[in-house]
Amino acid sequence: MAEVLLTHSNHLYSDPKQVAKMQPYPPLQTILAAAVLEQHGIETALYDPTLDSPHEGFRDALERHRPRLVVICEDDFNFISKMCLARNRELALWMARTATSQGIEVVAHGSDASDHAAAYLAAGCAAIIIGEVESTLLAFAQGESTDNIAGLALRCERGVHYNSPRGVSSDLDVLPAPAWHLVDVDRYRQAWLSAHGYFSLNMASSRGCPYRCNWCAKPIYGNSYHARSPRRVAEEMIELKRRFQPDHIWFADDIFALSARWTFEFASAVEHLQAQTPFKMQSRCDLMTRDAVGALRRAGCQEVWMGAESGSQRVLDAMDKDIRVDVIHAARENLRVHGIRACFFLQFGYPGETWSDIESTIEMVRRAAPDDVGISISYPLPGTKFHQIVAAEVGAKANWKDSSDLSMMFRGTFSTELYRALADALHAEVRGGKDLDCAWRLVHELRGVEQSRMAAV
Repeated sequence: MAEVLLTHSNHLYSDPKQVAKMQPYPPLQTILAAAVLEQHGIETALYDPTLDSPHEGFRDALERHRPRLVVICEDDFNFISKMCLARNRELALWMARTATSQGIEVVAHGSDASDHAAAYLAAGCAAIIIGEVESTLLAFAQGESTDNIAGLALRCERGVHYNSPRGVSSDLDVLPAPAWHLVDVDRYRQAWLSAHGYFSLNMASSRGCPYRCNWCAKPIYGNSYHARSPRRVAEEMIELKRRFQPDHIWFADDIFALSARWTFEFASAVEHLQAQTPFKMQSRCDLMTRDAVGALRRAGCQEVWMGAESGSQRVLDAMDKDIRVDVIHAARENLRVHGIRACFFLQFGYPGETWSDIESTIEMVRRAAPDDVGISISYPLPGTKFHQIVAAEVGAKANWKDSSDLSMMFRGTFSTELYRALADALHAEVRGGKDLDCAWRLVHELRGVEQSRMAAV
């Protein structure tokens, strides 16, 4: 038995794209929240549906642990949770209804619960944790009056009542280590080894992002940014290395190595502790200076993902991206010189994008020759300037069902079918697909059809 059962709704096998990738990671935020509860004497258990059959598994977990409180705590460090996918929401709401039907209290935390508090409360949740999770969850689990707990959303006669917001933590070093003992690490190891021949685990060195790209939703940390001390991050690397022997680490930060000084100190700490483990991370192109990249290489960096988004300066400016196309090329070159894989996130479909803008992105990709690309379609999430721009055009479908959906959810310049074909063609070009000519032929055929349609209007 446990006082508190923590879970989440990211079931890998509900997402065909993630099944094909087969790169599952444990729910880092969920086990961090568990560690804080345990630090204060609250007995916890974890039900992790990532690789499990979630409906049967969750019922079994309720029966086995008989908790007084279920916490649906999504992984704030996982981009899948941030995308607010419809299938994940369906599972989370089912978990809430199932637990409450057995008289168990439920609270929820995550980007989707923050954006759709009313739906989660209607499914039986007693409260929604808005913002950073640890302190608010601890207060709730310790039985404080919900009226006095900052950072909660509660049911009221008018629908949803929001208590005063809770500020984010500025000293991340005071947090305990994640509760790895709750995770079946061997199951993740086997999934990675079977698919890729190596094993990767996840870490986070910071929280938040101070940049203000107008399509990026930030319901958890807002525009704040705080990093752990370089030494503490290096110490966690060596602890994971000794305990689980990962071949690789994914730093799940929104922005890794924002400060050049932090990066140099981190590299020195990793070298001193002999904690080097090959890792990948994501950052911004303008942070990938020659010196910073050199320090990252010393620390073991193997791969960097950057939000290039577009090869059109006009589109980048409209996004409030605050970078220039030439900086994207410079970052790619700095990474190439140091033998680090350079990977681009690209985004098509931003309002006002023209075919000329798309051609600029294609030309940028061909010239920069990134080692990989991740392609998305502009996705309006509540609370963003971008959502405000297109809100009147968003129809009944306001979320993708899974990460391979790529549906246009507002009236863009081109169709979903064209954007999907474009994504397939660029992936084939970067990754060396066998049917490259065929892929581009489909793009141009669809482009011709849409030209004819627009001419007829």
